[in-house]
Amino acid sequence: MFDQSRTQHPLTKTRRLQTDDCIIVDKSELRKAQIGAGVGNFIEWYDIGIYGYLAVTMTSVFTEGMDGRMGLLVTLLGFAVSFVVRPLGGMILGPLGDKIGRRKVLFFTMAIMAGATTTIGLLPTAGQVGLWVIIPLYLLKMLQGFSTGGEYSGAATYIAEFSPDRNRGFMTALLNSGSMLGFAVGAGVVAMTTAAATSAWGESAMHDGAWRIPFLLAAPLGVLAISLRSRIPESPSFEVAQAKSDSGDVDPIFVRHNLPNIVKFYWPQILIGCALIAADGTSSYMLTSYMPTYLETQVGSPAVHTAVAAVTVLLLQAILIPIVGRWSDRIGRRPIYTIATIGNLILLVPAFWLMHIGTLWSLYLAMFLVMVPSAFFLALTGAVMSELFPTASRYGCVGVTHNLSISIFGGTTPLVSQILVEVTGNSYAPAYYIMFFSAVALVAVLKMRESASRPLLGSVPVVSSRDEAAALVRDQDTNERIDTATMLLIPAPAEFVRTGMVR
Repeated sequence: MFDQSRTQHPLTKTRRLQTDDCIIVDKSELRKAQIGAGVGNFIEWYDIGIYGYLAVTMTSVFTEGMDGRMGLLVTLLGFAVSFVVRPLGGMILGPLGDKIGRRKVLFFTMAIMAGATTTIGLLPTAGQVGLWVIIPLYLLKMLQGFSTGGEYSGAATYIAEFSPDRNRGFMTALLNSGSMLGFAVGAGVVAMTTAAATSAWGESAMHDGAWRIPFLLAAPLGVLAISLRSRIPESPSFEVAQAKSDSGDVDPIFVRHNLPNIVKFYWPQILIGCALIAADGTSSYMLTSYMPTYLETQVGSPAVHTAVAAVTVLLLQAILIPIVGRWSDRIGRRPIYTIATIGNLILLVPAFWLMHIGTLWSLYLAMFLVMVPSAFFLALTGAVMSELFPTASRYGCVGVTHNLSISIFGGTTPLVSQILVEVTGNSYAPAYYIMFFSAVALVAVLKMRESASRPLLGSVPVVSSRDEAAALVRDQDTNERIDTATMLLIPAPAEFVRTGMVR
């Protein structure tokens, strides 16, 4: 992995690692942090799930009177437009999180996200006020995108800094596992709402107003999430970095950079990260956000069958992601990425062929084949994005890298895929689109250095026990994962011990 900060500012090892340098994380605080951070990703993907699975219904609701095919593109553009402002959210909220702390920014993003999702459920329809209602719909999607720009990058940074180094892959993978659960719950809510509403009020029930129910449920979910986030502690690595900065003894790697300097010092890591996220994003958003529309419009699969299959496959993915994350802690990030990229190159064309058989078994098998490589990508996203950059500028760097790539490539996947199908007439075009980015990601994997189980750049080792810290100190001369030139070698401040953040 490139380390541009080290090539720009060579550092020397000032002293040896000592046991008191290590952060020993309290397990109860780690669990609290995991739940508080994960709930935001759950709600983010809940919204993506309900919007994706209601795309056909929302086309009739918000583009009534427009040509059906054009209306579908307008609806999918509403999904894509939220990603236009995601980089802006990352560029503003990321550096702000490096300045005032991860916890405060994550509290803000949660409130904005839940409020915007709920408000969509209160909008009038095109039949009531005309096609201009698309404007407030797009504005609310953009507001969601802005908050999301600071949400995942902040949550991934927060959990990566809070996790013991040897378990970071597993701990950060749980974020995306929660995301898939959020999407599955969103799809499940849509399926149950559709079944109950049509049974009670007829086939037009969803169009007549039942579509609002999944969006309005974001209100109680948001209240719960905000309550949980109000109780999470700050990242111990961020606190130590702040203490180092306040001491006046600051080496270049520990400087909090602004946006221009982030690009100046860390452009190699940004390029690697963007390539990985492009493959990750196109693969995951194909499965979660475009597949329902594709199966309904191109294959003719009933919406209920599609939703049930998606919930089943996404629940399996939620289970698989942390397993792969744990595996990456043991064998490394690069082997897992290699499996993910090659998996997409081999499995996607057979998966799309199976979809067009049109049977229930082929539908489940096809979605399973699309899901597996996506799970391997998602298992590594939080860990690797955080491992690419040093603590002082990590939130800003991850915010720029992740949101720029996910916005340009991931979020536009449903829209671009539909356009490719319409323009080329080739129903396999979406598969080729994903395969291209997987090939690019494979090149990026060859350029990155292995980062599993190493202390984060700009941070001291984070361990789960004092015995583990003592073992690191004892073996530091022979342990290739220990490089004190990248560490803040000061004892953990006494106030962290008093608060129970470390022990």
